[in-house]
Amino acid sequence: MSDSPPDHPAEDAAKGPPGGRATRPRLALAGRAVPSAPPVGAAEPPGLPAGADGRTLWAALGAAGRLRSAFVGGDPAAGVDVPVLSRLMADADAVSGIGTTLALCVQIATAVPLLTLGGEQAALVLDEALAGRSVLALAATDEGSGSDLTGLSTTVTIEQSGLTVSGVKRWITNATHADHFLVLARHREGSHFTNFTWVLVPATAEGVSVEPADSELFDGSGTGHLRLDGVRLPRTHLVGRVGRGMTSFAAHIAVERLTGTLWAVALCRRQLQQARKSLQERRFGDGTLWSLESVRQRFADCLVRAHQLDALTERLAERVARRHDTAAASVLKASAAQTVAHVLGICAQLQGSEGFATGGAQWTRAQAALWSIGGGATEVVLSAVAGAAEPLLAELAP
Repeated sequence: MSDSPPDHPAEDAAKGPPGGRATRPRLALAGRAVPSAPPVGAAEPPGLPAGADGRTLWAALGAAGRLRSAFVGGDPAAGVDVPVLSRLMADADAVSGIGTTLALCVQIATAVPLLTLGGEQAALVLDEALAGRSVLALAATDEGSGSDLTGLSTTVTIEQSGLTVSGVKRWITNATHADHFLVLARHREGSHFTNFTWVLVPATAEGVSVEPADSELFDGSGTGHLRLDGVRLPRTHLVGRVGRGMTSFAAHIAVERLTGTLWAVALCRRQLQQARKSLQERRFGDGTLWSLESVRQRFADCLVRAHQLDALTERLAERVARRHDTAAASVLKASAAQTVAHVLGICAQLQGSEGFATGGAQWTRAQAALWSIGGGATEVVLSAVAGAAEPLLAELAP
């Protein structure tokens, strides 16, 4: 997931009152044995190869028409179709490792929709990406800036003769898989949100180099570090209006937070199913671990929390998808991070030493820390929630 820029309460207020509620299908999910392998005995959802990396999964989804169908009317500019997107994320989670599903999440929720902002090259890449023939990496997070995107040092010099892009981007999902990078760069000094612009950088351009991230986690995600050393490009590689980079990102990161929450519900459901199966199979005394009341209560607590997150997502999904409501997206993001950490921690604990097997519950739990960092650290989004306290409190009124 991507890091987040500061939220803009004034823009949120202009979006109007809360919207309607999304109705999402109930999703049947199974467990999996290893990070990049499908669940044992699970059927592959149509168009989804089991155990694939992010690039292979993206290509298969595009060829099957499932990438385009995740948007209303097949148009990313019209926003995501929440029920279809929910099904897509759950299907990907059922057969892919967390890294591979992450590669899908960032592209479909943020990178691809941002291409609709305009630009000659952006239009060409958009069609290729939706067909699954091109992988797009969202390069927002700078070296050292983390969630403080206004502190990024990557620059783009804009002249009549062309563009020059320089800087270093760290922990970029799809970096080693990408055909193009959608780079957030500063075109003038200062932290004002109008000082940033999007540039579409081909992976093959002179001055572009990529280094895989030094981590065994998130296999299949293509996560790496990007260096841009005086990359020269035509002005046709600008995406959207100059100075609208941060504002557009603030809007689209809201949808990424929604997408991550849809995925979180599916992941919690799958992990709970897997934990319950394990508890019912492991002998304890004359029965099984599932017969212990203390175990059942801990499991039930997790099940309640997963349902709470699911209900919250249904209530807020459409207003995030349609109006890019950043306050609602922040509530979802914070709730997902807290729920995933609690549920996966308990599921891993209940499976005992078996959870430490390769691809087991402890491995999944370690990667699930992503929900507390990617897409904006929990502390950042909680600050945004506090900033929107008045309207959020008003929603609780009878």
